[in-house]
Amino acid sequence: MDPANPSSALASVAVAEAAKPRLKAIDRQQMQLHPVEVDRLVEPDHAVRAIWELIGQRDLSRFYAPIRALQGVAGREATDPQLLISLWVWAYSDGVSSAREIERLCGYHPAYQWLTGLRGINYHTLSDFRSQHQAALHELFVEVLAVMEQAGLVSLQRVMHDGTKVKANAADNSFRREATLEQHLERARQQVAELEREAAQPEAEVSRRQQQARQRAAREKQQRLERALEQLKQIQAHSDEPEKARASGSDPEARIMQLPKGACGPAYNVQISTDAEQKVMVGVGISQCSSDAGELEPALDRVQANLGTPAEMVVDAGFTNAASIEAMDRREVDLIGSLPDRQTQVETALKGCGVGEEFFPKAFVYDASQDSYTCPAGQQLSYRGREKQGASMRYRYRAEKADCAGCPLKAHCCPHTNKGRSIWRVEESAALTAFKQKMASLEAQRIYKQRAGVAEFPNAWIKEKFGLRQFRLRGLMKVGIEALWAGLTYNIQHWIRLRWRPQRQAALAGG
Repeated sequence: MDPANPSSALASVAVAEAAKPRLKAIDRQQMQLHPVEVDRLVEPDHAVRAIWELIGQRDLSRFYAPIRALQGVAGREATDPQLLISLWVWAYSDGVSSAREIERLCGYHPAYQWLTGLRGINYHTLSDFRSQHQAALHELFVEVLAVMEQAGLVSLQRVMHDGTKVKANAADNSFRREATLEQHLERARQQVAELEREAAQPEAEVSRRQQQARQRAAREKQQRLERALEQLKQIQAHSDEPEKARASGSDPEARIMQLPKGACGPAYNVQISTDAEQKVMVGVGISQCSSDAGELEPALDRVQANLGTPAEMVVDAGFTNAASIEAMDRREVDLIGSLPDRQTQVETALKGCGVGEEFFPKAFVYDASQDSYTCPAGQQLSYRGREKQGASMRYRYRAEKADCAGCPLKAHCCPHTNKGRSIWRVEESAALTAFKQKMASLEAQRIYKQRAGVAEFPNAWIKEKFGLRQFRLRGLMKVGIEALWAGLTYNIQHWIRLRWRPQRQAALAGG
């Protein structure tokens, strides 16, 4: 284009406008009708088909038993439990745990539409179904395990067990002390009584349906607060400072636990047992205790009830203690685990109390003939009693108060006690001694190194793939049901990956 020739410039612009590309307009205001062949919404080897087939082949009679809509009897048809189970399993696989979101997805997502046959489904139906049928759901979990065992995916030769904390459906600030909970409960009772009085009036300002909804919400709040006070009594019974104990008004059965990245909050301790053969879950449980110390025996009970007794149980240091070692020995299950160094624990605790290293228990000399100890300062510690720890026995020895009070080394030996210095002598049980010898072997250490890759795998799977970092349901029983849904989904996904999809693809290729 020549700036000195305006007519030439105008001609160039005209040519450029004339050469503008012609594009198809997008009209989003129009309405169209499209025929849909429902069965072609998903591919022949789509995972949702496997879920529908597997669930349909199981005995669902316990799910059907409560249905009141019967052939030849008036009433609305019930939603097929096979569909509801399949929807929830597929939804968890898809990282969806909200009933409202499933209802929305059923309107446009091909996999959900294929399951429902293009029919909508109410979120209330989905939500109610998920929190019910505990016994039937457990039976289905066991049936799927049996299918996987028959397919060679479970051997019970070696089971790895671990626990993981999952946040409860409760806020941190929902925890209240006893006086505050009682105040809230009294207000809740007053609100329930007021709503009942309003409902009895002939000319109410709101509809009957709204009244019932308000009353139901108020009663549920009152019941939660009553459970919170009940749970608070249990917490106080195990607390060193009962007056400071708190319980949640949202989820009374949740407990404050240590969460990842150093955080603390209301949570549940999910206990998962995993078969080492193909990382299949063979047991799922819920605990209110933040510690794993007492969870190994209940975990073994669940595995035995589901499939049978495993030959080996492999656990980390959180589960390995004298009680669990002796329990596994009695039940003839080979235990592999990391046993914390008790001497190091004791010495660390003493160091924290200001005790010098020269006064650690190893510096005290035991005289078997006198059944007494001699401290580094030459004072005698006499036998004062014993206590049983499982099959082991602890014997206590203490110096005289006057001997320690006049000792110039007291500030380094027992700085924070007005009594004489004491130490314990432990006689280990035969099971504990044998366990330590076994764990010193290279074979036991080799097996233990496999633990993290197996035991922690399902923990990561349900949190990362299923998004189960916080429970949707509340209460110990319902949280256990939700954990069981996650375990069932996890196992079905493994069955699809390891068995169904290879067989389906081979059949399609052969056809």
